[in-house]
Amino acid sequence: MAAGLHRLPLEKPIYELEDRIAALEAAPLGGQEQEELRRLRRELVEVQREIFGNLDPWQTVEVSRHPDRPKTSDYLDLVFDEFVELHGDRAYGDDRAMLTGFAKLDQYKVMVIGHQKGKTLAERQACHFGCAHPEGYRKAMGKMRLAAKYGLPVICLIDTPGAYPGVGAEERGQAQVIAESMFLMASLPVPIICVVIGEGGSGGALGIGVGDRVAMLEHAYYSVISPEGCAGILWKSVEFKADAARALRFRSRDLKQFGVVDAVIEEPAGGAHRHPRQMAMRLKTYLGRTLRELVGRPAETLVDQRYDRFRTLGVFLDEPQPA
Repeated sequence: MAAGLHRLPLEKPIYELEDRIAALEAAPLGGQEQEELRRLRRELVEVQREIFGNLDPWQTVEVSRHPDRPKTSDYLDLVFDEFVELHGDRAYGDDRAMLTGFAKLDQYKVMVIGHQKGKTLAERQACHFGCAHPEGYRKAMGKMRLAAKYGLPVICLIDTPGAYPGVGAEERGQAQVIAESMFLMASLPVPIICVVIGEGGSGGALGIGVGDRVAMLEHAYYSVISPEGCAGILWKSVEFKADAARALRFRSRDLKQFGVVDAVIEEPAGGAHRHPRQMAMRLKTYLGRTLRELVGRPAETLVDQRYDRFRTLGVFLDEPQPA
């Protein structure tokens, strides 16, 4: 059961069942009560599967933003071994919204780069709620070059509403540094695996999103703009955020169909925020399988296929119309 206090409206039937189960567990159990408890537990699994198997686009956004949803730091603890964090961009400072460092995943030594939102209010403020500054992307690029020097695969965990939009970030070249990061990733001579674990917002996500394989967790979203931002532009009101979410087609199932992502990593019934360890094991399985597939390929093959993949995104051929 989820330990946090944040309750989504869509989870109300789940919490009601959990409360009934907790009340039964706290009382002395006879044969009839034990049977009722087993029935409620089975019903709970089915209700979670039903609710989370039929999320609408705006509900998907709510789940992707859940405060208890596992962050990059959680996956570093649950998926990887021997993580050694690397700090700073050697130019301006150390952006806490971007975590970078060496790690091991089974027999593979890797470089991990990921957005970090923070858990407590103080951590979220220090991490700018996952919105990286230019120094964060410069830090990421420096560690990518280090990975290329030592021949290490790069794993990027994406979870950001977008790059930090403040005046200072723009003065320090926010757009330019994101473009430079994308350019670097397009030509990096080592395997790159990118996974959207929560929010994948705009250029802030794409700045560490150019990879040989791009995957999403089932209830993540990946979009050119947030639904609130889209609603503000098109409908002039954030009240239309649910309509914008439907129009953007940014859910994992849509993006897999469009070819924007290569794989969707299924979440446990009830979502990653309720079962972080199960989600971590599924992520680890995907990463291990993909590393086995990519490691050992010639650098030229990786770069050429990566380039071709991103050059063909969004290209559609229409059937010629009769005269």
